[in-house]
Amino acid sequence: MIRREAAQTLRQWQEALIGLATMALGAYWGFFTGGGLLHWIGYLVILLGVALTVTGVQRARFRRGGGGPGVVQVVERRVSYFGPLSGGIVDLDALEALSLDPTSEPPVWLLMAPGQPRLEIPLTAKGADQLFDAFATLPGIRTEHMLRQMQEGAAHQVVIWRAASVRDAARRLH
Repeated sequence: MIRREAAQTLRQWQEALIGLATMALGAYWGFFTGGGLLHWIGYLVILLGVALTVTGVQRARFRRGGGGPGVVQVVERRVSYFGPLSGGIVDLDALEALSLDPTSEPPVWLLMAPGQPRLEIPLTAKGADQLFDAFATLPGIRTEHMLRQMQEGAAHQVVIWRAASVRDAARRLH
């Protein structure tokens, strides 16, 4: 009944749409009920809807759709990628740097950990949307910077995040 492209777009933006629906419910309760407790709960539901909408928009911007090579899994702060030609496992706690290579076809995330070859994960791999939550837990990551770099498509690799120990080591060298 719904075209495949429309259904895919709805799935991509589903969290943001849920946030908007939550805001609408909160506005109805907050502004159109006669007052009382439901009136005040409506204002809280509006705030919850705003938070859901902002997070949903960020997740939608992160998603690139499926159909790419390989499968990504994130289980207890461990990122696994199994592709047709390469793969690997990296613990987020051991991660030293996260970069984006938009020049690759398809664009890939580059995860670097000491003593391991870098892990290249295509943005379009199945399950790659799980990486948003995984990357958001990295201390000091700038989510908006990451999303902006994904949209711009630079002509070179872009460092998205570095561990504090790596940043401090670079400062001591200069």
